Amino acid sequence: MKEELIQRIKDHKAVVGIVGLGYVGLPLMLRFAEVGFPTLGFDIDKTKVDKLKKGISYIGHIPSSAVAEKSEERVQSAGGKTVPLFDVTNDYSRVSEADVLILCVPTPLSRNREPDLSYVRNTVNSILPQLRPGQIISLESTTYPGTTEEEVRSSIEESGLVIGKQIFLVYSPEREDPGNPLYNTENIPKVCGGSTTDCLEVGRALYGEVVAQVVPLSSTRAAELTKLLENIYRAVNIGLVNELKIVADRMGIDIREVIEAAATKPFGFTPFFPGPGLGGHCIPIDPFYLTWKAREYGINTRFIELAGEVNAAMPHWVVGKVTDGLNEKGKSVKGAKVLVLGLAYKKNVDDPRESPAMEIMEILRSKGAELHYSDPHVPVFPPMRKHKFELKSEELTPELLREVDCVLLVTDHDDFPYDFIAAHAELIVDTRGVYRSGEANVIKA
Repeated sequence: MKEELIQRIKDHKAVVGIVGLGYVGLPLMLRFAEVGFPTLGFDIDKTKVDKLKKGISYIGHIPSSAVAEKSEERVQSAGGKTVPLFDVTNDYSRVSEADVLILCVPTPLSRNREPDLSYVRNTVNSILPQLRPGQIISLESTTYPGTTEEEVRSSIEESGLVIGKQIFLVYSPEREDPGNPLYNTENIPKVCGGSTTDCLEVGRALYGEVVAQVVPLSSTRAAELTKLLENIYRAVNIGLVNELKIVADRMGIDIREVIEAAATKPFGFTPFFPGPGLGGHCIPIDPFYLTWKAREYGINTRFIELAGEVNAAMPHWVVGKVTDGLNEKGKSVKGAKVLVLGLAYKKNVDDPRESPAMEIMEILRSKGAELHYSDPHVPVFPPMRKHKFELKSEELTPELLREVDCVLLVTDHDDFPYDFIAAHAELIVDTRGVYRSGEANVIKA
């Protein structure tokens, strides 16, 4: 059974099912389709499915033309049938059609900052009745060590299927970096750990067809911890420079000048830059998956939690800088018109998940500020679980910039006309180090 599945994969006849068509699942599905695999995407969101069926992309850095092009092609599957190269559905009864099932579902935190595996569990329960011998299942969602074995493997084995013999199970975490022009699904090395050695062999064969390098690990738990380490490394180092930013500010030193100077050292230093707080679906969340799991072993991850505290405090630091800037103009936060530049969590993308802009806006609203925003990538404030603002992106005009009391730069999109903004705004609070020439109307935050 293993050899047959590997051969179907090598022949590009295996049907690749992607469960969850978001910022991870959709690029991965397009990559498999690009090399000729028949693909079948699953998502519970009918709106997404309907858009993809019409050849429309809902992710900013993925052009609709890429979706439309793949949707028109047909290929031959292992059974000799002619099938769509790129097909999507919200009908989970079709799971049995796929030889490969890659789970790309969210793993957020609960209100108590504990792992929320409901999406993983619900997905496994949805596909379980349709599983059959001869399939490989790969979990790509970021999670704590043990999830693949404790949540996925146990459920499959309870159904009577044998892992490593009938069903092959791997954990291979996503490493997407939306908006990065240098790295994409194809050229980012892929970590992969298997529940058994046979599982790993199938996993390596699968991902080896679509990525330049597969990095095999001894277990799914090692692969799960690898993903957490990558993001904890970033979170801790960002926490360090955010704390140093506050120290440097009190000393009257430009922290970015210092970081850039330190980065000229050709060894032993990797530059990280401060900001208004952490954003995205990974870095603000993943460290807490490990801290939660570590408590099961009687370990307190103090270093990681301290970095989390520093980063979580950054929105309050930014609001403090806004307050200081308004005070110097003889104004208070209450009643002040504040224009937020950028809702997305990073530059040049349309993803607002866990963006520090949200928390900053919540704090400013609680203090009585009148909020406006401009973001060319986020035209309307999106529906979110924790935040709700009835706002739309506003065009940057001289009138708007002169009308607001403060322009708060949170996300430094390349599309923003920074010189134009500086020429018309009375006060700019810059959290990204865009303005470095000592402009009189700019406060560094």
